[in-house]
Amino acid sequence: MKADPKAEAAPAGGGSKKLVIILIAVLVLVLAGGGAAAFFLLKGGDAAESEHAEETAKPKKKKKKGDEGPPVYVTVEPFTVNLNPEEGEQYLQLAFTLQVPDAEQSDIIKNNMPKVRSRILLLLSSKKASEINTPEGKVQLAKEIQEQVNQPFQEHDYDQEVSEVLFTSFIIQ
Repeated sequence: MKADPKAEAAPAGGGSKKLVIILIAVLVLVLAGGGAAAFFLLKGGDAAESEHAEETAKPKKKKKKGDEGPPVYVTVEPFTVNLNPEEGEQYLQLAFTLQVPDAEQSDIIKNNMPKVRSRILLLLSSKKASEINTPEGKVQLAKEIQEQVNQPFQEHDYDQEVSEVLFTSFIIQ
């Protein structure tokens, strides 16, 4: 018996059609997967950019207690000032250290030390010895120094984050 040439060619043609269909299916899956990956990557990039834009637009949040690492201390050079006169001339020699939450705050204060010293000098020279000679007066003075240093150094700037003023020398003469 002779084999029919059409019968032999039919299975070969059917196999190539299946192969073409499988290749098209694989190509569609690869393109769909690539498109989905590109979509998520580009969307993720937009989300990161929008988060960065929000972060820069929002005022800086103060860290909550427990979020920060060990405090950083900024030593301020000693002051010697004339006090507001009560009984003749009186002087105050004062040295203190500022406690801040991190090195970034320390750098901000150090870079603006002339403004810090000016603010503190004006505050100290307005005081009378009787106002700051008591423990309560010293506590109040520390709060006032903290308020002065925490004020923004430039208009529309953030407040500093001085958490404590620690006196290291306090002499009234």
